[in-house]
Amino acid sequence: MCGIAGFVLAQPSLPRPEIEARLWAMTGTIKHRGPDDQAVWTDGLAGLAQARLAVIDLSAAANQPIASQDGSVWLTYNGEVYNFAEIRRDLEALGYVFRSRGDAEVIANGWHAWGPRVLDRMRGMFALALWDRRSRRLILARDRLGKKPLYYAPTDAALLFGSEIKALLAWPGIARRANLSAIDQYLTFQYVPSPETAFEGIRRLPAAHYLVIEADGEGGWREPELVRYWELPRTSAGAIRRSAAELQGELVAHLEEAVRLRLIADVRLGAFLSGGVDSSAVVATMARVGAGRVKTFSIGFPEKEYDETRYARMIAERFGTEHEEFVVEPDAVAVLPKLVWHYGEPFADSSAIPTYYVSQVARRHVTVALNGDGGDEAFLGYPRYRAMHYLDRLDSLPPAVRVGLARALALAPAQLQRRLRLGQIRDMLAGAPDRPEQRYAGAIAFFPDRDKAEGYGEAMRPLLPRSALDLLAPYFAQTETLLAGANRADIHTYLPDDLMAKVDVASMAHGLETRSPLLDHVLLEWAARIPAEIKMVGGRTKGLFKAAMAPYLPAEILNRKKMGFGCPVDQWLRRELKPMAYDTLLGPEARARGLMRPDYVRRLLDEHCAGRRNHHTRLWALLMLELWFRMWIDSAAVSKAYRPAA
Repeated sequence: MCGIAGFVLAQPSLPRPEIEARLWAMTGTIKHRGPDDQAVWTDGLAGLAQARLAVIDLSAAANQPIASQDGSVWLTYNGEVYNFAEIRRDLEALGYVFRSRGDAEVIANGWHAWGPRVLDRMRGMFALALWDRRSRRLILARDRLGKKPLYYAPTDAALLFGSEIKALLAWPGIARRANLSAIDQYLTFQYVPSPETAFEGIRRLPAAHYLVIEADGEGGWREPELVRYWELPRTSAGAIRRSAAELQGELVAHLEEAVRLRLIADVRLGAFLSGGVDSSAVVATMARVGAGRVKTFSIGFPEKEYDETRYARMIAERFGTEHEEFVVEPDAVAVLPKLVWHYGEPFADSSAIPTYYVSQVARRHVTVALNGDGGDEAFLGYPRYRAMHYLDRLDSLPPAVRVGLARALALAPAQLQRRLRLGQIRDMLAGAPDRPEQRYAGAIAFFPDRDKAEGYGEAMRPLLPRSALDLLAPYFAQTETLLAGANRADIHTYLPDDLMAKVDVASMAHGLETRSPLLDHVLLEWAARIPAEIKMVGGRTKGLFKAAMAPYLPAEILNRKKMGFGCPVDQWLRRELKPMAYDTLLGPEARARGLMRPDYVRRLLDEHCAGRRNHHTRLWALLMLELWFRMWIDSAAVSKAYRPAA
């Protein structure tokens, strides 16, 4: 696990000392990702940089950038390939000789032997840059599910890349301008979806893709070639239909294999344990497959509605883990600049805060932590999937009946409308069947299109004719039901660009590697072929998964209401964050930007702080956006921006 950065020049134009100085500057912005070693390499045309977190083969022989056996392929790489020993044996049979015991050298020689086909063999998480001196091509690639990030930016003189945007911003002269189209998407989803970023001219490589960059020999660039090398199977293609008992047994076997693979390391391992079904299942499986006494880590809050520590403690006691539990009262004002600096672009998923703190705690004891991410996407665990399931059923009713039901809901008392979000349910019921992505908006949109029409200022109003939700339309078009479309859309958008980004940034801020067994692509391919009515039998979210885990987990864990990994942002905005929120969101800088109408923002603040309405998700999104502008767009240079102490 590491941080990577680098570039390829359109033509040799910089002296080696200048190239190396620029590489070191890029590495300096991401060294928190790799505190064990930093190194750079260049041949005068390409430059590769690495900040290494040593996990497998801790010796200097495994340091990067690293070359293939003959020195023609150079690699800088972030991630873990869990089946590297198997790939290495195949390469050794072809005559390749290795200097290290790590997986990076396997990838370099694998590309030398097979080219892009090596990606099909790799089982794990990765973001990598390969410089193939034979073809003078730079290859950037990301893992199938987008667990590891990779950004790039073409300029006239160079193509830049890095694990974090701040590495690209260290390049002399690169512009820092806000991408308002991406900001519009952010306000819908609370994150910026791929391939956009919040910066004009900087792109995010999509998951399951590789990009080929080649100079044209005349001081310019050939059109980059973006290739998808993997796609999640569709349920309709070879659906699995076996008995419930058989499927439960297969699920347990897949999970055991995924966990066992992720125990490979030459450093101490542990696990995040929230007390939810997914993290509990991972910890239970670690205990069963022989991980020794598992180290587990939990974070709680004084506010009971956000605290799950008693459930985590229940699992820790059941499996005899070495448990570390911390109830934190974070200084919300102090932590915000740290989050804005580390994420590098607007990011409003407030669960980044507990993820940041649990990573900080875990890193004091281990270098690698397993987590339960992906269970909700793989096995239909979100409450919104249950809503889509019932909406699919209601769609079989005549349109007039559905419209009548929507009108009946409008007659409910206002307090009940707000508490049960009946307005959103009405929108989904009355929504046009040929616009399923718009119907899903009621479950996922933070600023729906009609709220944008009310709240957008002059700078954003030109974006109103289009809808950010159009991004989801292709995924619904690939499926036959609202539920299947919503799930497929989440796997391709919310999962890589929100959940995976959240965990990667929060953990790597502390030099901690996280691994997600439930996002093993073999397990996910298997799960994708199981019909929704089996995974969510009787409308019970994650029904198949919970049934498979019943022999291992307490009923209290399996049957309790889903909480999510949240924190009391709603209360912070009424207390310690209230002065800051008013000053920041209604200050002269925000007004001058013209993104939102000040009267609209003031109404959100007043209603929330008075307890009349709960607008915390919107206010948090606006606050994180304004803080991002101040740190990354308004500040004179990236080197002058806030940088947390090591």
